[in-house]
Amino acid sequence: MSGLQWFKSSYSANNGDCVEVAFVPGGVMARDSKNPQTESLRFSSTAWRALLGRLTTR
Repeated sequence: MSGLQWFKSSYSANNGDCVEVAFVPGGVMARDSKNPQTESLRFSSTAWRALLGRLTTR
């Protein structure tokens, strides 16, 4: 998907090892910042919230 505005977390270091996200209708796209030309993953809003909730409870 072209034309998306990609964001990195403010917690990311500037070493290029980051996940970038873009907000799309009904969800979020995620990609590897080192390889932005590769395929992105799409998460529904519900799945994205569940993933973040799982990651932040550890």
